[in-house]
Parts: sequence; structure tokens; C-alpha cells
Amino acid sequence: MAARIHPTALIEDDVRIGDGTSIWDNVHIRHGAKIGTDCIVGEKTYIAYDVVIGDRVKINATVYICNAVTIEDGVMISAGTVFTNDRFPRATTPDLKELRSSEPDEDTLPTLVKEGATIGAGCVIGNDLSIGRFAMVGMGSLVTKPVEDFHLVLGHPARPVGCVCRCGHPLLRFEEMDGPEAKVDCSSCGLPYRVVEHKVEELDPPR
Repeated sequence: MAARIHPTALIEDDVRIGDGTSIWDNVHIRHGAKIGTDCIVGEKTYIAYDVVIGDRVKINATVYICNAVTIEDGVMISAGTVFTNDRFPRATTPDLKELRSSEPDEDTLPTLVKEGATIGAGCVIGNDLSIGRFAMVGMGSLVTKPVEDFHLVLGHPARPVGCVCRCGHPLLRFEEMDGPEAKVDCSSCGLPYRVVEHKVEELDPPR
């Protein structure tokens, strides 16, 4: 099935949108962006040039995705999330006489959101970092450091407080661990995991 694009969406040249993807009203997608199959891009979202988005990604309303962001398959990005990519942002040259170019330079740093991750509503995501596989960033968090696979992070700045299953349900809180290692089955779907010094290992991942 071909992509469905709302008539108010602004799609620039050289944008690739996969089959089955829905682009809602007043979305702006810049040149060179690539969006995979069966995605949803919610209303008033901005996707910058050369951003790469995988398959079956769900992006809610009013999300800002800047240049140098890569989003892998199966990611959810909730409403009002903002990505950043400039370590030393300034509007002008030091003498205030010229606007700085918006083109990428050595201070434009990448962000990678790995497969299956969820970013909650109203988050701010820093740059030069990755968010791990099936990790979950709690709503309103400020992410300034890399997030490990399956970790649940919360706060300003976001800190790991526990881990979650592939299905999104919590597995355990790190503060509740009796020692450096624990085995736990998801109470919702039953998938088994081993947690060793806060590293999460799948014991029987789905095929």
C-alpha cells in the first residue's frame, strides 16, 4: 500500500517515504530524509534533512527531529519530544554581525535511537549519544548520556532506575536487587532475562 500523505504536509525534494507510512497534517520533512515502511508521523512534526528513520516507527505530534539523528526499526517517539545536535549553539558569529550557517559542521553531533526503544512525551534528547535497544525514557526526561539496552531512565538529567521487557512492562528496579545478579521473567509476557551489574541479557529472545 502506498504512503498516505495529508495535503497540508510539506515534503521537500529527494525525500523517501516507504509503503504504508502515514504522514499527518502540517508535518514538514526536509530534503534527503528517509522514512521506512508502515510508519506514522504525527501532526506538526518536523524532520530535518538527511534524517534516517527505520520501519514501523511511531512518531507522535509536535516532535522535532534535527539533522544527524538516526532512528532504527520499531521505535516510539511520544508527543513533544525534541532532539538536539549542536554542542556549542550560537545564533551569530562572535561579533554579532552575521548569522551562523545552519549547515552541519564539526560541532554537529549524532544521536542514534536503537530498535524497539520508547521515548516518552515531552523529553529532550542530547547529542553524541545513543538510546539502547528496547530502552524506555520516561516522560519529561532530559537525556544527556547514553542509555543502555532495556534500561528505564527518568529525570533531569535522566538516570537509570530499572529495566523493562521487550513488551514495555517493568522487569525490576535496580534498588531492589539483592546482589549484582538477578534472573527475572516478565510478569506480562513471560520473557526471561538475566541482569548482571545492571546489564540486561535476554535469555530467550523472540525469533
